[in-house]
Amino acid sequence: MDNQKQEIKQLCTSFRLSAIAAGLDSIVATAESEHIVYVEFASRLLKVEQVHRQQKDESRRMKSANLPKNNDLSIYEAKRNGLTIKRLATLRELNWIDQLFNIVLMGPSGTGKTLLAAGLSKDAVKAGYNVYFRTMEEMVSTLKTKDFVRSQAAEYKKMIRANLIVIDDVMLFPLEKTVAVSFFNFINQIYESTSIIVTTNKKPTEWAKMLEDEVIATALLDRILFRCEVINLTGESYRMENRKTFFDK
Repeated sequence: MDNQKQEIKQLCTSFRLSAIAAGLDSIVATAESEHIVYVEFASRLLKVEQVHRQQKDESRRMKSANLPKNNDLSIYEAKRNGLTIKRLATLRELNWIDQLFNIVLMGPSGTGKTLLAAGLSKDAVKAGYNVYFRTMEEMVSTLKTKDFVRSQAAEYKKMIRANLIVIDDVMLFPLEKTVAVSFFNFINQIYESTSIIVTTNKKPTEWAKMLEDEVIATALLDRILFRCEVINLTGESYRMENRKTFFDK
């Protein structure tokens, strides 16, 4: 019996079935005690491997997503920022990703735009989508260096194949003309195959000023807003309301 189990483990290693190999002894013991038939035994073995691979794949996708630490929507106070609980629940169903809808989260600093975007991204990763969360600064760095830095070229190729791209703090700072063109080309390449979440504290009418080019701004907004929900978040800054101090009160 022990020799047979060892042979099975070796075969599992050959076929890269690491979860079955690791759990074989326990599954065999359970099967013997419960008098499980062969078909059920085989099913349990394969389910162990399936769960392991799903967890491993989710972990890989979560690492690639590169989400901010604050990404738990259970702590998100929807009503506080003008978003109803019903609308939040609809967003978390993620049907809009399959429908290739975009979301623009707009509002002053500290109103929960990044947390909401990160939380929806986390939900999407757990649902099996390929997600990339990047700040505008990180996006600009990739756009500037993708043609001569191998790692950035690989990053760019991954992003254009994503199910969901989040770009945080869009138009927080002005863009050089060449970068603005590259950013437009990126959006133009993905908008028909990828959902996009944008967080910004600038109204669409202000984008032309940040890009210093009304034509590019119009073309960019045309693609983002074509199938899009614009969500205006309101209220006082959460960070300022909960500002920390090292002085004794």
